[in-house]
Amino acid sequence: MRLALIADIHANREALEAVLEHAQRLGCERHAFLGDHVGYGADPQWVVACVRSLVAQGAFAVKGNHDVGVAGKVSSRMVSTARDVIAWTRAQLGADDLRFLQDLPLVQAEREMLFVHANAFAPALWEYVTGRAAAARSMRATDCIYTFCGHVHLPRLFYQGADAHCLDFVPTSDMPVPAPAHRRWLVLPGSAGQPRDGNPAACYASFDTTQRVLAFHRVAYDHETAAAKVQAAGLPDMLATRLADV
Repeated sequence: MRLALIADIHANREALEAVLEHAQRLGCERHAFLGDHVGYGADPQWVVACVRSLVAQGAFAVKGNHDVGVAGKVSSRMVSTARDVIAWTRAQLGADDLRFLQDLPLVQAEREMLFVHANAFAPALWEYVTGRAAAARSMRATDCIYTFCGHVHLPRLFYQGADAHCLDFVPTSDMPVPAPAHRRWLVLPGSAGQPRDGNPAACYASFDTTQRVLAFHRVAYDHETAAAKVQAAGLPDMLATRLADV
């Protein structure tokens, strides 16, 4: 099975459409959504409806801190710009959409794979995996061989061998990475809807569960239209300009 790993869509319809089309061409048979489906972008209702539909067809999905803020309690740790968008986003969603976000699990696991938004050691505290120490802590917190996380908005791959040392690298787009089961792996596919590495192309990753091969992908999309829709919705201008932050 080939699995598409999609994180941090942030209500960006244009990015998600492009990623799903690319994943289909690649032969992905199933999807995993790693949280923060909403927040920042102008199309929360469309994105939630799309994720709901794919979950009904067997996709994995977990909730992120923005999903929690929109569906329930806004964290005091959330930056002011994110808090400003919460009320607007909530008003765009129906009761069923809000219930869907609220009912999503923090963590979902299947056999040797664990899906979570922030990390495996304290999922509800939303701590970032930004270095080897946090990645190793997350890998130690689960018996799963493969941990898939969002939250960071940057593509990166951590791995841990038999000597327990944790190493990492920034993957090259579309370059296959063998991920054998004798190591532990933590995968950050990057953000589909709001990359923050100076490249506006959407990020996602794929995992061939049979061959145990990972690949990271960049997908060009119409970020200018996505940005214009953010501005037309009256959301903070910086959320529009950040989509083309090159």
